[in-house]
Amino acid sequence: MNAIPPSAVVTAFSDARDERLAAGELAAKLRHDHLGCVLFFCSIDYRLDRLAGALAEAFGDLPLCGCTSAGEITSRGYDSGTIVAIGFDRRFFSVGARLIERLDGFSLADAQQLTDSLLCECRAASVARVDADNTFVLTLLDGLSVNEELVLATLNSALGSITSLGGSAGDDYRLSGTYVYSDGAFHSNAAMVLMINSALDFEVFSFHHLRPATVKLVVTAADAERRVVQELNAEPAAEAYARLVGVPVAELDDVVFARYPLAVRINNDYYARSIQRVNDDLSLSFYCAVENGIVLTAMHTGSILDELDQTLSDIEERLGPAWVTLGCDCGLRRQEIEADGTVDQASALLRRHSVVGFNTYGEQFNGMHINQTMTGVAIGRRQRSRR
Repeated sequence: MNAIPPSAVVTAFSDARDERLAAGELAAKLRHDHLGCVLFFCSIDYRLDRLAGALAEAFGDLPLCGCTSAGEITSRGYDSGTIVAIGFDRRFFSVGARLIERLDGFSLADAQQLTDSLLCECRAASVARVDADNTFVLTLLDGLSVNEELVLATLNSALGSITSLGGSAGDDYRLSGTYVYSDGAFHSNAAMVLMINSALDFEVFSFHHLRPATVKLVVTAADAERRVVQELNAEPAAEAYARLVGVPVAELDDVVFARYPLAVRINNDYYARSIQRVNDDLSLSFYCAVENGIVLTAMHTGSILDELDQTLSDIEERLGPAWVTLGCDCGLRRQEIEADGTVDQASALLRRHSVVGFNTYGEQFNGMHINQTMTGVAIGRRQRSRR
């Protein structure tokens, strides 16, 4: 088997504040004769119109996709105020990308047409047989659109057995605007869908460090369209939650939400429904879908660092050392780590496992929109065996 060249997957980041300088630094580090596609994640601190123009100038006609973040993961570990990117060698990856411009109007017919066009594009490049063994889909969605569940479930129906993963764009908890990038511009109320077919071995994953407690809260009043819960157990939602976690309502904040999550049980698994904020009327806004009648289970947190290290170490035992592990890591996980004072330890683990990616407003896995997880794909250094 021929050796895989270092250019197969290349990563780079810039912390330059000037948009043209940042884009130029990325291009200088990533460009080579076989570069086929670039994926990036950027701080909302950049002036996005200027950054869009700078990236288009630096990379020319090269396909470029990305989104804004709630924090970046670079070769330094957890980072902020930066732009980080991954370059894919077209000899080992065929990548098709499509922009969904109106999330609220995305239909099954749209999903089928999108999937078919991506499959055709990947087959035309022909780096590997295009099937569920050699192909995965990455989704990047506007993290404030409240349409993730609709889009993901619809897309998943069209993808069939092809695994999908991804994350929702962030804006450093300003909650004012999150964006995806395509064709030289940033877009809101939009999504990017990338189909990636690879000749290299890879493994898609999703994990969290949450464990169920015995206490349950029933949603007794909710505005499902806005993901707002007015009542839990027939009392104001913020008061019921504050009593559960033993914190006054006035002290509920992102750190509390990270340490005391709620989750729904689906079959035998628990999926976090993370709280975004307390509203003036004592209702709670969530990052994921909520509706009347669902039962939320109080969760407690295990060791986030042990879970991270063990999960990625197990993957590397099966896969071998990774060129890169693309990580879509919930922003609330990072907030928990920051509150615990373990950022340096976490960053060391991320570096050890070659994780590059971003902090999200929600993660996506096989058609589900979830919270407080790390979802991603580890890309190995070996040719993918035929199945």
